[in-house]
Amino acid sequence: MPTEDIREILLPRSRKANERLHAMIPGGAHTYAKGDDQYPENLAPVISHGRGAHVWDVDGNRYIEYGSGLRSVSLGHAHPRVVEAARRELDRGSNFVRPSIVEVEAAERFLATVPTAEMVKFAKNGSDATTAAVRLARAVTGRPRVALCADHPFFSVDDWFIGTTAMSAGIPAATTDLTVSFPYGDLAATEELLARYPDEIACLILEPATQTEPPPGYLAGLRDLADRHGCVLIFDEMITGFRWSEAGAQGLYGVVPDLSTFGKALGNGFAVSALAGRRGLMERGGLRDSGDRVFLLSTTHGAETHSLAAAMAVQTVYVEEGITARLHALGERLAAGVRDAAATTGVGDHVVVRGRASNLVFATLDENLRPSQQYRTLFLRSLLAGGVLAPSFVVSSALDDTDIDRTVDVVAQACAVYQKALEAADPTPWLAGRAVKPVFRRLA
Repeated sequence: MPTEDIREILLPRSRKANERLHAMIPGGAHTYAKGDDQYPENLAPVISHGRGAHVWDVDGNRYIEYGSGLRSVSLGHAHPRVVEAARRELDRGSNFVRPSIVEVEAAERFLATVPTAEMVKFAKNGSDATTAAVRLARAVTGRPRVALCADHPFFSVDDWFIGTTAMSAGIPAATTDLTVSFPYGDLAATEELLARYPDEIACLILEPATQTEPPPGYLAGLRDLADRHGCVLIFDEMITGFRWSEAGAQGLYGVVPDLSTFGKALGNGFAVSALAGRRGLMERGGLRDSGDRVFLLSTTHGAETHSLAAAMAVQTVYVEEGITARLHALGERLAAGVRDAAATTGVGDHVVVRGRASNLVFATLDENLRPSQQYRTLFLRSLLAGGVLAPSFVVSSALDDTDIDRTVDVVAQACAVYQKALEAADPTPWLAGRAVKPVFRRLA
């Protein structure tokens, strides 16, 4: 590696900790997206602690962090109001043999925040909520197939989705065959899919928005297609919830799905997710419907009081402090700075910032403008050297202008290295090891 371009980064304790992780935990992490294969070789810091927008690794290095907790920590680490709300309930007991009054309060707060929903049920992770939504859709329609948006990267750890990925080992083809897909933004293609499988598709499930805004009329068009073809419309709001508006993308765009799922930012790092939707559907998983009961969601820890208290505190902070607007303002400042730095160093067509300001990602393109894991590795390595931990540029409200300005400075340094690699048409000398890898792949 040309040391004049990137200072040497030494993470001896993190390297030893990664070895210990791999010895006991398959993949060395409990989430594939947190694996050390997602970072340059020998440069995967193991975190000691975090506060606000900063984290410290076990080697004592401090980083400005983006994408905190895979987008879940939108208020910053150890937010005092959230931590205090959770601690207060922990002192009173967190799990009982009957529902806690906190469950009533949390449901009321959530439904007031997301008024397009009529009932809600809480769980611990997004996969349980999305799979419950799919199961419910199949039950109420009597149909076997699930139609998911092919342009959205993740819906669930369960077979109905994972069978469609490159990591489909262990999943019967009969299960995978029941999942079909449609492209985002293309109503005609979706209608053709529904016509190809008449009375077979139980639901359309998608993120209502991601890196691009929905085309005009698209979400309303999906609503109409679902109604005309008798299927359930499900919005996966794990990411858009709170980051697009407190009421999610459905609150921003004014299109009401039959069911929706929330998580990530809902708990600011505490484990809580939600399945919400129309009463007529949700009651099929309850005790007041005369039809066949649906095993909707039933989890031992889904309504732990401290996590629900954290979620209520998050919703209060969002509303009282205008967090969604702050996330957008921070993201806009960061995006403008990164784009200017990339353009100034001559790599504006190669280091590309995309997405809504509150949910920014970046693309690293090679000399032929194709996505490149090698150039991503070079870029990440440069960022880490400058004290920026950024698998994405997803902001938290704990960032301040100084953090953003420092990040832009580090990005400018990274882009200068990037430009040299482009001139050489070969980033290999700057990698110092293997390239980072995509999460979904067949072989390790």
